[in-house]
Amino acid sequence: MNRLFGSTAAKPKPSLGDAIASTEARADGVEVKIRKLDAELTRYRDQMKKLRDGPGKTAVQKRALRVLQQKRMYEAQLASLQQQSFNMEQATMTTDNLRNTMATFDAMQTANKEMKKTYGKIDLDKIERMQDEMEDLIESANEVQDTIGRSYAVPDDIDDDELQAELDALGDELEEESADGIPSYLRNDESALPDFVDEDPSAKLENRPEDQTEAMRAA
Repeated sequence: MNRLFGSTAAKPKPSLGDAIASTEARADGVEVKIRKLDAELTRYRDQMKKLRDGPGKTAVQKRALRVLQQKRMYEAQLASLQQQSFNMEQATMTTDNLRNTMATFDAMQTANKEMKKTYGKIDLDKIERMQDEMEDLIESANEVQDTIGRSYAVPDDIDDDELQAELDALGDELEEESADGIPSYLRNDESALPDFVDEDPSAKLENRPEDQTEAMRAA
């Protein structure tokens, strides 16, 4: 038959997660059965409270004992299933932790190799020489700037005392000009203004020809 139709493909083995799901489903079914037995025991208990001692009560008591034995059996089965599920969950957590640990180790190992490659290409002596050359270049640039910025108009033999005296005198002049907020050349000083008026302007008006003609007509 296998030659004619070929062999059936092997089914994949269930994973740990599948096994946990199956076990939990079985445990849920057992819990349902236990709740049904509890309800039946409650009914038998209520019946025994109403019955007097005798064959009827004894029969109900035997049924209750049989149901109680079934309940104990299912409770043991439920405890076993729950323990199995717990063990498999622990195994799953341990497996996940191991995978994460291995992934972390692989990442660190890869990073270590990359760091070795990178730092293996670095020459510390070359870096130090470059730093020394850079420092020398900066000093040379500063010397060039100082040389270019040197002043040729200021003589070297200027007396500092003379400069200070001139600066103080300049300060006095500025204070005098700004005493009233008006510069000295704009102040209204009559003594400083020139007098360009030689005669009374009314005298000039009287000596005009038109005025003399009017005077003769009036006479």
